[in-house]
Amino acid sequence: MYRGRFAPSPTGPLHFGSLVAAAASYLEARSRGGDWLVRMEDVDESRTRPGAADSILRTLERYGFTWDGPVVYQTRRKERYRENLRRLTDRGFAYPCGCSRAEIAGGPYPGTCRDGLPAGKRPRLWRLRTSEEPISFEDRLQGPQSMNTGGDFILQRADGLFAYQLAVIVDDADQKVTDVVRGADLLDSTPRQIYLQRLLGLPQPSYLHIPAATNANGQKLSKQTMARPIDQDSPIMTLSAALEFLGQPAKPAGTIGEMWALAIASWAPRSIPPVLRRLALFQ
Repeated sequence: MYRGRFAPSPTGPLHFGSLVAAAASYLEARSRGGDWLVRMEDVDESRTRPGAADSILRTLERYGFTWDGPVVYQTRRKERYRENLRRLTDRGFAYPCGCSRAEIAGGPYPGTCRDGLPAGKRPRLWRLRTSEEPISFEDRLQGPQSMNTGGDFILQRADGLFAYQLAVIVDDADQKVTDVVRGADLLDSTPRQIYLQRLLGLPQPSYLHIPAATNANGQKLSKQTMARPIDQDSPIMTLSAALEFLGQPAKPAGTIGEMWALAIASWAPRSIPPVLRRLALFQ
């Protein structure tokens, strides 16, 4: 049984880049007769905006999306992340680290605390002990990939919040997600997630990374780049633009339901441009 998902971060209203990701994952799931789940990735509570999750759900409904089962919120699943962190710690894969972000200076973690906390350092966060061996996988659009994890990455931050990499693989496994369709800006996160899945004995989903929508300056559309919320008054025209961005037939239909029916029937993932970034008209 195919099970896909759309997992936005509730840091603001839905923008065009998020609509493209939602549409791609929705079309892939529905065209294969599968389930489509919605999960709010609000694990980083410092960035979550009040009311954003409800706004996103209302926009999805306005655009004709329907999802299966209840919406999952990561902030309600902390115990599951804690359990899996404990599993990694008990097996020696996770270790406490006393280094600050300033000490690393934006580079890969040098392994300062890998073999124990140096004198004078106190544990601030938890890291995963990784290997330099490349992780290879087949992306259904981007093709064969081989990347390493980029060093020992964080599992639990100094403020106590769990890291995205741990939360997302636990969520996907618990929700029995078989296929992940998301933006290519997350392509380099995939080796870390696969590495964690292997350590925890979790199933590895199939991955398909679509091109990320960008603004006129080549920046990925996001809340940080001031991406505008999508129009609530013309969902058919905006959805048509999202389909065109994905290389799909984009003829506006009479109703949003009719448009989805046509899009599902003609969905062709191989027509999606494989380039990592394309200029979007909706900034």
